Amino acid sequence: MKLFDSHCHLNLKNYRKDLPDVAKRAEAAGVVAMMVVGITLEESRQAVDIAGRFPGCYASVGVHPHDADGCSDETLTALKELAGHPKVAAWGETGLDLNRMHSSRESQEKWLVKQLETADQLNMPLIFHERDSEGRFLEILKAHYGSRADSLRGVVHCFSGTAREMQAYIEMGLYIGITGILTVHQRGEALRAMVREIPPERLLIETDAPFLTPAPDKNHHRRNEPAFVKTVLLKLAEVLGEPPEPLAETIWENTCRLYGVTPPERRI
Repeated sequence: MKLFDSHCHLNLKNYRKDLPDVAKRAEAAGVVAMMVVGITLEESRQAVDIAGRFPGCYASVGVHPHDADGCSDETLTALKELAGHPKVAAWGETGLDLNRMHSSRESQEKWLVKQLETADQLNMPLIFHERDSEGRFLEILKAHYGSRADSLRGVVHCFSGTAREMQAYIEMGLYIGITGILTVHQRGEALRAMVREIPPERLLIETDAPFLTPAPDKNHHRRNEPAFVKTVLLKLAEVLGEPPEPLAETIWENTCRLYGVTPPERRI
């Protein structure tokens, strides 16, 4: 099976001591490609650096809603320059997080819209983060794209919303990113029920590493890493009642199509 971890954060300090070993373990697990996601200007730079050093890695650039208070026009200008790198394949992670509120709602909404505009200008797919926005995230997307909804390309990463929200994302043409939450007995119960309603051509798998280590890997490893996306794939196949190999191929094609990339057949 060829696997694509559609969302990980190898640019965080958690991997600075052993990144080559992490990449080798991913390759051994069949993970041929990874999207390293930017969440600040500095971590976007680090994502691009990693993508430049590892053939199967790609990068996104953007500002996470947690960091919206520190965003500026100068930040977006610098990120746009970074986006010119040939291994940058997406914009984000951007969105709304009205749960932890590390940045004000006003800042989050302002810089979400600014980043939607920037992604439009660059014709780049988006990586979205949404937590507890109670429909506001969808309102912003619908207001921004309006009759241009067919121009929206992106993924709602680490989906954790309601069935109604999920259906709205699908109707807008978005992909749905499934993490290790799917494998967790109690926390993943609702997701396991909803995932059956996602069209196969809209499914992506991800680790969100170093966060959200799937079960049973979390019983032995505190830090998540891309190799464990295989656990997510196998659980997803079990929930859907499908063989893992064709499901893996469908998800591989989905991810390559969204990001517009053709990864090498081997070697991260």
